[in-house]
Amino acid sequence: MNITAFGKASFRNALIVAGLVAGLGIGTAYAASDDDSIPKAHSENMGAAISDTAITTKVKAKLMGDDRLKKSDISVTTTNGVVTLEGTASDSKAKSTAGKLTKAVEGVKSIDNNLKVPGSSNTVRKSKRAVSDSWITTKVKSEILADSVSKGFDVSVETTHGVVVLKGALANQDAIDHVKDVAGKVDGVKSVDTSALTVEGK
Repeated sequence: MNITAFGKASFRNALIVAGLVAGLGIGTAYAASDDDSIPKAHSENMGAAISDTAITTKVKAKLMGDDRLKKSDISVTTTNGVVTLEGTASDSKAKSTAGKLTKAVEGVKSIDNNLKVPGSSNTVRKSKRAVSDSWITTKVKSEILADSVSKGFDVSVETTHGVVVLKGALANQDAIDHVKDVAGKVDGVKSVDTSALTVEGK
């Protein structure tokens, strides 16, 4: 009698345990399927867009900061971590350098290096001169802005064939002469024209 009762009790306990396990299993499966149904694409796309923008900024900064590429004209776009380089490189070595620098930037998955290397010597000369003038202008502007003598004064810079033209007003003639020296020390500058610079207040 006792054995039978024990057997019934064991059987009942086994059923209860089985039912609990089955219930947990269903709960787990439901939780998993419910989690899978949560839309994630939107947040992932936003993350990718922010990441692409950051990558483009980092690549541009790296390319602009390298003297080997100062005679190259490069534009940068990034889509889903794939960076595309467009424009012209001064030579094949500059093209290769741009590719290596880009690849070293964090987050870059692959590179489409579409930089063109000018073919004829005449085309190379024209391309180098145009890009060089642009680079000189940027460099001279940054040097003048950073200089304590010209700081706070508005001086515009134009470069044509390596000749820098400065326009604006400075505190005195000594400041004009000083700024001329600053601009003249920039690599690639052939001469500096300060005829359009005036003394403030005169």
